[in-house]
Amino acid sequence: MDVPADPLAPLIDALHAEGRPRVWSLVITVFGDSVQPRGGRIATTRLQRLLGRIGVEPGALRTALSRLRRDGWVMAEREGRFSLYRLSESGLARFAPATERIYAPPREGEVHRWTLALGGAGAQGIPVAPSLRLIPEAEAGDADLAVTGALSALAPGFAEALLPEPHRAALAALAADLAALEGLALGPLDAAAARTLLIHRWRRLVLRWPELPPVLLPQEAPRDPRAAVARAWRALTPKAEAWLDSADARMPAMPPAGAALARRFAQAS
Repeated sequence: MDVPADPLAPLIDALHAEGRPRVWSLVITVFGDSVQPRGGRIATTRLQRLLGRIGVEPGALRTALSRLRRDGWVMAEREGRFSLYRLSESGLARFAPATERIYAPPREGEVHRWTLALGGAGAQGIPVAPSLRLIPEAEAGDADLAVTGALSALAPGFAEALLPEPHRAALAALAADLAALEGLALGPLDAAAARTLLIHRWRRLVLRWPELPPVLLPQEAPRDPRAAVARAWRALTPKAEAWLDSADARMPAMPPAGAALARRFAQAS
């Protein structure tokens, strides 16, 4: 009898193809995506079941949790016979700015006006020369010198040539993950695992590289990465949240998700 193919295999294989996964980083992804909207703590058994679905061994998870405790990110608690983890106060302080950036709403409309900024605090936009950045006008911050106007010329291949190869590779990997998710009918645990892998990919990209409007994206990238991630995240969320609602003798129930979950990737009303 043929064994059914694992629907998550393309995403899991892509994660492991990059080398041994940094399990501590996967744990941080789970906290941001699934734990913080539900009271802020998770049982070790649930965390192992979720990460075990994507190939993380129990020993690797124990090592990762020990590292995160040592580095001041998480703290352990006990409730009856269950061991649980939550972010520490310092972990929460480091968490908030990243969460806002990861789940910010997609940009509305096309970018028609740009700022060419020299120097200044921050590193938003795409670098076009040493200390010189090209930024959508609405997102431009402080600069030592800024010129604003329309983008009147963009030679073929110019924008792509500006991106370092790791940035292009990260965009291509995101596109491949999004394509692998299209049309999948997943059960609750698989949906929770798929959402974790999607946000883990997105988190590493968006926290490392500047976000680019479609006109500056390479051919291999999704046309609007944030909007594409938001659509995939919303499609996975009902089943993923159903798994987070579940409980059994080895895995205690989690509190229901708060209102903040519905505001992720959403425009302010």
